[in-house]
Amino acid sequence: MAVQGSSDVLVDELYETTQQLRRFVEHRLRAGGATVARLRALRMLARAERPLRMRDLSEMTGVAARTVTSIVDSLERDGLVERVRHPDDRRAFLLRLTDDGLRCHREAEDVDRQALAEATAGLTPEDRERFRALLAVVREATADRNQSDGDQSDGDQPSRDPSGRPAHGMRP
Repeated sequence: MAVQGSSDVLVDELYETTQQLRRFVEHRLRAGGATVARLRALRMLARAERPLRMRDLSEMTGVAARTVTSIVDSLERDGLVERVRHPDDRRAFLLRLTDDGLRCHREAEDVDRQALAEATAGLTPEDRERFRALLAVVREATADRNQSDGDQSDGDQPSRDPSGRPAHGMRP
């Protein structure tokens, strides 16, 4: 039974399943010295066709800039990422994987792939297809709703009514 954190048990179960899956993968990655957060950063840097700015990596991973900075600092300390001067802006740096970073990325991707295959082994190809279709329905129903409603909140501030007062005393 999912912890009831919303008014819909389906949403609670989806959240709980996502969190459990993350912990499952995280446990396997940690055995090799990686984490889900580090893998995401390594993945984006490996897929990029050129070195990335910190801001680009933050946007690509959907993680706050200060969190990405902490992740990159640890990757740099471990010799997996290096900061290089931006060719057009002397004040800026770009991020790129080192050879060790590329190797670590490949190894972590293998662990991730194996863990996810194990976690989803009970699903038939038809189950997977249907599950993906159902998730797409939810994503489509919620796509860009905040922007279309004029809510530019980052989630840290309550929604406001037209007069600027908190709307209904509820947070978004």
